[in-house]
Order: sequence, then structure tokens, then C-alpha cells
Amino acid sequence: MDIKNEVLYRVYFVLFGLILPVAVVLLYRTIDIGILQGKEWRERGERLYIDARPIEAERGNITAVDGSLLATSIPYFDIYMDPNSTGMREEDFVNNIDSLAYCIATFVDEDLTVGAFRDFLIQQRQDSARFVLIKKGVSFSEKRQMEQFPLFNLGRMRGGFIAIKSSERRRPFGLLAHRTIGFTRDDGSAVGLEGYFDEILGGKEGEQLMFKVDDAKDLWLPMDDLTHVEPQSGDDLHTTLDINLQDITENALLRSMNYHDADWGTAVVMEVKTGAIKAMANLGRWKDSWWETRNFAVGRAVEPGSTFKLASIMALLEDGYIKLADSVNIEKGRTTFYDRTMVDATPFSYTIDSTTVQRIFEISSNVGIAKLVNMYYGPNNPQNEKNNAEKFIERLKAFNLDLPTGIEIEGEDPPYIKEAYSQEDNWSGTTLPWMAIGYELEITPLQLLTFYNSVANNGIMMKPYMVSEISHYGKTKKRFLPTVINSRIASRATIEKVQNLLLGVVERGTAYKLKSDQYLFAGKTGTAQINYRRLANNRTRIDGYRATFAGYFPADNPVYSCIVMINNPRKNGFYGGDVAGPVFREIADKCYATRLELHEAYNRGPKTIRASYDLPDLDVGAKEDIETVLDFFELPQYGKPETDFTLIQSRSDSIIFNQRTLPDDVIPSVIGMGLRDALYVLENRGLKVKFSGMGKVSRQSIKPGTSAKGQTIQLSLR
Repeated sequence: MDIKNEVLYRVYFVLFGLILPVAVVLLYRTIDIGILQGKEWRERGERLYIDARPIEAERGNITAVDGSLLATSIPYFDIYMDPNSTGMREEDFVNNIDSLAYCIATFVDEDLTVGAFRDFLIQQRQDSARFVLIKKGVSFSEKRQMEQFPLFNLGRMRGGFIAIKSSERRRPFGLLAHRTIGFTRDDGSAVGLEGYFDEILGGKEGEQLMFKVDDAKDLWLPMDDLTHVEPQSGDDLHTTLDINLQDITENALLRSMNYHDADWGTAVVMEVKTGAIKAMANLGRWKDSWWETRNFAVGRAVEPGSTFKLASIMALLEDGYIKLADSVNIEKGRTTFYDRTMVDATPFSYTIDSTTVQRIFEISSNVGIAKLVNMYYGPNNPQNEKNNAEKFIERLKAFNLDLPTGIEIEGEDPPYIKEAYSQEDNWSGTTLPWMAIGYELEITPLQLLTFYNSVANNGIMMKPYMVSEISHYGKTKKRFLPTVINSRIASRATIEKVQNLLLGVVERGTAYKLKSDQYLFAGKTGTAQINYRRLANNRTRIDGYRATFAGYFPADNPVYSCIVMINNPRKNGFYGGDVAGPVFREIADKCYATRLELHEAYNRGPKTIRASYDLPDLDVGAKEDIETVLDFFELPQYGKPETDFTLIQSRSDSIIFNQRTLPDDVIPSVIGMGLRDALYVLENRGLKVKFSGMGKVSRQSIKPGTSAKGQTIQLSLR
């Protein structure tokens, strides 16, 4: 009996102590998972095999000012076949496989024969394959053609046709304005306009309901053609960039970079009245070539050197401390501030003791400018004002030189202007004179150009901008208008004076070699030391120079401003006037030659009565051509000759047309004709023509009336 009870006790212990608690726990978990959390787990399970996957939106275009495409997205498709699609019937597959194989082998991939493709697709169906590659990277038109192939034309579910869409960003003008247009990358990095306006250009992704067909390969297929949310394409960006001017600027900069073997360079062209950026070029070393490695114009704040002297002179003039005719002792281009010696960079001042304020600016005298700023803003100023250096800094801030431009490109470097007497900024007794000539401060090329542009614009500072409009399918969504940053950076009198100073730099100063006899331009050269270190015994070690030219053209009615900065030229000079200046001149020359807005209209102003000596006289030519020219200039003519050629004569204030008969069988007179008409007339009569000179025919070697027998006739033009 005791043994029986002991056994029962052990059974009860196992049942109630072990099995029953485990059963209760399992029952609870079953109810919890199956009923209480059932919906959540079922959704998780479905998501393992069915998911809403994103559909890429079509990215918006970026265009130049004339509508030319700078960046656009080209769609392409990867074409696959699902030979075991749930909607595909065996009858459809068998009836169409031969024709499908023929179409693919003939129009898509000629590497396999029709029979080989047929066997391949049959084998894939037998192997239960779900995602068979047909061709990658097909165009939209190719995709449309393939959709019409037998079997494929039955659609996604019944015909197994799968088209996975992607897009590739293309630039029709290649590397033109590469860094300015910019790009976006999968790692999140964003550059240029593409980066700044990424959200606007990118649009909004759609959704496609897809199901997983292969766990190992993470392979997903669209469920059908209807279960998706259409993506919203991005907006188009219309820029102020001018394709032709951008090409001119980039090529001029590239030639200079090669010629001078420099490290990097940048050039920017801005429209004076609006602040619109018309061209922005950046070049840096990349292995053995040049590449737009960085947007130096926007993202590289540097010591500007002598180009900053414009701000120093403007501050002195605006505060009424100097006049352009005042005399300044420049000490033959060498002076000392405390324990540091300053010397002039150019030989203009090496033999001069004293000269005028105007002349020290034209020859870019470091000593002259620094002495003036230190005299009037330094501790021993004649006004006996304490902390007068603060006044100088405030003037620079009044010129907006302490603020970024806000250009629509990520990564703009902020300018750096020291605060007067700031220990944090390492202010010292030599800071003021060195700031006066563009050291111990930093500014980007674009920020400096904005300042020069305001001088060209009579003191009105415009915000630089590169985007004029955002549109969607041709409909304007937002328009960007020119923005005034500062309506008056200085008085009109000061602006007029510094405009004359900048013109004098080109006419008589450090840029005199650059002046043109076709038009006037104004500007300032700059040659800044780079990587310099102060050594013992008041010596300085210099590892290179930075050449700059900033200015505008035409000087009498500015249309464009421009800055060129080239860092560390190693060959063929290093001064701003020798390195950066010629690039500015080439850009200005080509603009002047090709831009109507830079020329005075011939018919501007009231019409005047022309004297006979101002009118064309004794010209001979094709009647229709002469009539076209005279009509263009609105010059009335009289007479209606019946011949194809005419002789025009001027009488008082009138132009008379006379008949000019040219016999066919003898050599005619071509005196008074242009070369084109003379060649036409003589060569049609079998003559060989040689000529010299330019202008109209003034003499012919064979007399008129001589029989035409294939002779050689010599024409003299004058």
C-alpha cells in the first residue's frame, strides 16, 4: 500500500507540478499569439512576402537661360520575363513561345538563335523560374516595341512581361558648368544646383505593391499593373546661365591654367543690373588633367590681396578723410609698421617718394594704401578719436563684406572680417595696415565680385542668383526676381570717384597692358601671397601667389562684371595683371564681339539728314542685295533699273539707282563692285580671277570690251 501511494504521489507531482503549468503557459501563449496579437503577426507575415515598394519619380530638368537642357533624366528599363506567372496559361505559352523567341532573337539579342531562345525559355518555365532577364538598359521606345511581342502583349500577369524602370541623369553639354549644375549621390552628398534644389527636382516617389518570389535572392515582382500609386515628377529649374558665355569663360580659364601651370582657378560673370550669374567656371588639378573638383568661387574664402584695396579707398573717401589729389609719401615702396616691413609688389613705385592718392591706387601701392588707412583709422589718427579702427570695420560691414551672398549652392564659405581690438581674432598693431591691402581677412571670389558689381551698378548691391524660375510641365510655379541687398553702399560721389579709379588702373596703372581700343573696361589687379610664414629677422617665406582681376565692362555703361582668380601659377608670371587679367580680357573681348547689348544701336536717337559725302556713291552690285541693305538702314532710293545689276549715285541727300548693263560675250567693267559680285560676273564668263587688297574693285588688268576667252584677270581692291 505504501508503495502504491508513493507512485501516485510521484504521478501527481509530475502532472500538477510540471505538465499542467507547462500546458497552461502554452495555452496562454497560443491565445495571446493567435487571438490577441494575431492581426499584428499576420501582417508581419504578409510583409515578408508582400510589400509596397517605392517607384522612382522622374527628376526635373535644369535649363539654361535660352531653354537649352543642362541636365535631364533619361528613362531606361530592365526587361524581365516571369515564365511562371500565376495568370499565364499553358495554352498561351505554347501558342506564342515560337513567335516570342523569334522576336527576341531578331530585335533584342542576336547572340542566340531563335531555336536556342525557344529552348531557353521552355527550360526556365520547367525550372519554375520567376525572373528571367531579357535585356537591360532599353530605351522607352524599345520597351514599347517589346510590349507588343507575342505573349508579352498579354500583359504582366498573363504574359509575364516585367519592365523595371530606372533613370540616368544626362548632361547634353558634357562637363560644361559641371560643378555649378552639381549632382546628388546615394551616400547623401549633394553639390551645386542639383543638391540645393534636390527636393524640388526630385519629385515624390510612388508605390508599387510587390510580392517576394525568392527569399535567397530577395527577389520581388509587381503584383499587377494597377496596384500602385503614381510617382509625382519633379519640377524644372530654369537658370540664368548662358551656354555660350559659360563656354567662353571655361575655355579662357582652361588656357590660362595650362599656360601658367596653376593649382586651381575660378571665373564668374555676373549681370550688373540684376545680379544674375551668367557663367561660373571652376578648375582644379585632378591627376594629370583638370576637373571641377570644387566650386572655388562659392566655397573657398581666401585673402584677396590688392583687389581689397577698393574697399579701403572707399572707406577713406566715404569718411571724408582723403581726396584723390592728396599727396602721399610712399617712401619708394618700402615702409615699416612696428616690427614688420611692407614693400610694394610692383616696380611702379620704386623710384617715387610722393604721389597722389589716385596714382597709388592705379599702381597698387601697398605702402600708400596701408599708410592712409593706418593714419586715419589707427591709434595716432589726426582726429584724435579713440578706437577709430572700429569705424573702419563698420565701413567694411556697411559694404556688406562681412556677409555671405546666399547664392543657391550649398557650401558657401562665410567671409571673415576681424573685429577691432579683438584678442580672439589676434588683433595687433599691424592688423589694420595689412587688412587695408587684403590680408588678415578672408572672402570668397563671388562675395568680392558682388562688391565690385555694386560699384559698377552705381552703388546698388544686387544679390547674386542662378535660378530665375521653377516650373512644372511648362507652367510657372515660382519666379525669382532680382533682389537688392543694399540700395546704397556708399554715396554717389564716392562711387563716381572709385569708378574713375578702376578705369585708371586699366588706362594708366597695373593693367595698362590689357586695355582695348574697341571698348573701355575697368577693374583692379591683385597679387596675394599664399602659404607665407613669418621668420626671424623680419623675413617672410612665401610658397606662392594668387593672381586676381576683378572688374566690369563696358566701363561707360556696365553690362557685365567679372572676377578671375588663379591660385599658385608656377610658370610665365604670377602677377594679377599677367595671369588673371588676360582671362578677363578674353572673356570681355568675346562678349563684346558677340553681344548686341554691348553695342550702341546704329539708329538710336533722332534721324539726321545725311550729306552726300556720307552716302554710298558709285557702288555697283546686285540690285536686290543693295535694296536689302538700304532698306535695313531706312535709306530711301529712287529709280527702277531693269537690269539685275545697278550703279548707285548720291545726289544731295538722295540715292539714285542707275542701270548697269553687263554684256555676255566680252569682259565687262567691274569697277566699283565688291569682290563677291565681281567673281560672280567674271567667272560666269569663263575668266580666272586673282585679286589683292580689300574693299571695292578699283582697277582691273584687262580692259572692258575685250573678248572673253578664259583669260586670267587681276583685280585690285581698295
